[in-house]
Amino acid sequence: MQYVGIQTQQSRNNFRSLLLLCLFPVLVCVLVLLFCYLYVMLLGGGGGDYRMPGEVTQMQLAMGFFVQIAPYVLGGVLIWFLIAYFANTSIINSATGSRPLSRMENKRVYNLVENLCMSQGMTMPKINVIDDDSLNAFASGINERSYTVTLSRGIIDKLDDQELEAVIALELSHIRNHDVRLLIISIVFVGIFAMVAQLAMRSAYYSSFSRRRDEKNGAVLLMLLVLLVAAVGYFFSILMRFAISRKREYLADAGSAEMTKNPLALASALRKISADPDIEAVERDDVAQLFIQHPGKQAESALSGMSGLFATHPPIEKRIQILEQF
Repeated sequence: MQYVGIQTQQSRNNFRSLLLLCLFPVLVCVLVLLFCYLYVMLLGGGGGDYRMPGEVTQMQLAMGFFVQIAPYVLGGVLIWFLIAYFANTSIINSATGSRPLSRMENKRVYNLVENLCMSQGMTMPKINVIDDDSLNAFASGINERSYTVTLSRGIIDKLDDQELEAVIALELSHIRNHDVRLLIISIVFVGIFAMVAQLAMRSAYYSSFSRRRDEKNGAVLLMLLVLLVAAVGYFFSILMRFAISRKREYLADAGSAEMTKNPLALASALRKISADPDIEAVERDDVAQLFIQHPGKQAESALSGMSGLFATHPPIEKRIQILEQF
């Protein structure tokens, strides 16, 4: 494996991640244009209310339709993003069942976090705990006021000081490398396509009961069209999210080894985590990608065959192997 300096790898991944992040609004615009074209082709040219003038092509008419509705679509995306920007902490806490961990409740964890932050010149993040005996942890937040390191009760109780320090250093590396900010933003955009697809399915279902028979076909066709476009966008946004998350785990492992000077401690911690990473409160796959190890059945069959293309985490055995080579 060719050696690359951590700072060099950070700059490369940040550039690639920024490029992927910029593709989200581009993808939205492309999907809106696709919807406009299919709408004009299937409904506008088929005797519907939206007829084509004789000298105007379908693409020209679709572009005109796109110019009319694109501001509303992008405005809705912006509103969704602003809500997620200010409420992301409470949303993640609710999705993971985490709560604040006070200093008096566990001084050991606070001492480990503070020592690592002082050694790196980092601002002390908030510390949360998940009351679950399984072993897992994650970092979240988009700025210094919201950066949080969350540990399960099991990982605090079952790891020794060196192993727990290595895990905390791993999460601090995700914060330092801005992984968590990017992942939360990607979760927001993936959620947009999921929401649109869900709304389209519900609208198509209820329209079959609420509309007259002569209106049903057009309404259902329109909803199916929205569902198709949203599903395509959801698929591509998931591919972007995987490209962001998987490569960064190796860099965070290296960052932990750099902070603690003890890569074998992290390798030992990963072995224990891989034996029991399942957090019962976590049911959403988009939130699960924040954890050290996917807290679900995906962790048991990580990267087996074609499923590896859609896994949010690299195989933990590979991560351990690389750490043992340091």
